[in-house]
Amino acid sequence: MSKRKMILGMQLNNGYGSQPSAWRMPGVDPSNYTDYDAMVRYAQAAERGKVAFLFLPDTPALTGDVNHDAPQMSLDPMMALAAIARGTERIGLVATGSTTFNEPYNIARQFKALDVMSHGRAGWNAVTTSDPSAAANFGQEIAPRPERYQRAHETIQIAQSLWGSWQKDAWTRNKETGRFADSSKIRPLDLRGRFVSSRGPLPIPPSEQGQPVIFSAGGGEYGLGLAGRYASGVIGAAFSIEDARAQREAARDAARRAGRNPDEIKYFAGLMPAIGTTKRAALDRRLMLGERIFPQRVPYLGSMLGLSLEPGQLDQPLTPHQLATAQASPFDPRALRALEVAREGWTIREILAHGVIDYHPTPVGEATVTADHMQEWFEAGAVDGFWVSVDIYEDGIDTFVDEVVPILQERGLMPADYEGTTLRDHLGVPEQYGLDSRVQ
Repeated sequence: MSKRKMILGMQLNNGYGSQPSAWRMPGVDPSNYTDYDAMVRYAQAAERGKVAFLFLPDTPALTGDVNHDAPQMSLDPMMALAAIARGTERIGLVATGSTTFNEPYNIARQFKALDVMSHGRAGWNAVTTSDPSAAANFGQEIAPRPERYQRAHETIQIAQSLWGSWQKDAWTRNKETGRFADSSKIRPLDLRGRFVSSRGPLPIPPSEQGQPVIFSAGGGEYGLGLAGRYASGVIGAAFSIEDARAQREAARDAARRAGRNPDEIKYFAGLMPAIGTTKRAALDRRLMLGERIFPQRVPYLGSMLGLSLEPGQLDQPLTPHQLATAQASPFDPRALRALEVAREGWTIREILAHGVIDYHPTPVGEATVTADHMQEWFEAGAVDGFWVSVDIYEDGIDTFVDEVVPILQERGLMPADYEGTTLRDHLGVPEQYGLDSRVQ
């Protein structure tokens, strides 16, 4: 049995699922976009599967084709997680919050209030925002990348300082003496950076885990700089074991350079499983989900394979001549998988149903196919765990929890139960309160 245990996160966004057409599928209530009870129900199913944390992505703008597809984000991630916190007991609650268009005091207050409400289960995915439509919602324009990341560093440092502005024993609650708190142990910060500042303190004492856990989802030099200094979890996107291993090692190296133990940072690769009783059943499910979007994706699939493909060819496999001339694009990490599937003789529609243009790898078939994929990546040292994007929440979360999780547990890859009560416990990362004194 492996001593190291796989850590699972699960994406939860708009109440329907990760696939754009999930809102139209049989059994799905099309009103779930505004139904927090549905979100709580899905979170409870994930908690039954001992998922370590829910991950709510966010962007402060309305994006996508709402004529046909539901917005991919929740109404408001903090409101959703507050509702979920009241309906769950153990699962971690991680939301994205922009450092570009939020003041550190607001961020610090919201996330620490969630942390206290949930008894130490909150995490903040701290990201910069580069979407011009989001900037327009705040009457601003997108700043150059160096400025956005400098603001991000300042925002995180001030937020962490605010989180630690109450000493751990400041809240006395002594009814006999009539002393509610020791004000000498609650201190303002008076921190001022180039872009943001705050006097403080917060009106919030520590939670059971002290303060929220920082996550990061950015790559490259700037993103790794944030992750290495502050993050305990990195939300990644990789399409091969080699790529995932490189991303994980880059995050660990960044932590090491910042003066931290690299084991304090956990890397999670994305996964978008297609699960069915057979491979044919799993493909049919994805064919139904992709009915509207697959014709639009045919030309892009062609560019991935160096071919000129038209929507009229959807129900035909590639010709022998096309297979002989096809080449995986070196500019798209998904292209090798697309070429591999094409060579198996599937029609273009079925190639797309394999998820070759999805944002993360898509194991297709029985539950063991997904479990095998996860085991292979985990045992290769490519990941510390996965964040799973379920296609249709209404039945897909239960399928993953009831069919995939038991396989992972039987193989000794996942614990049979939560081994702690806080998000830090689930991740196996050390306690932190206030700024990390090791990070300069």
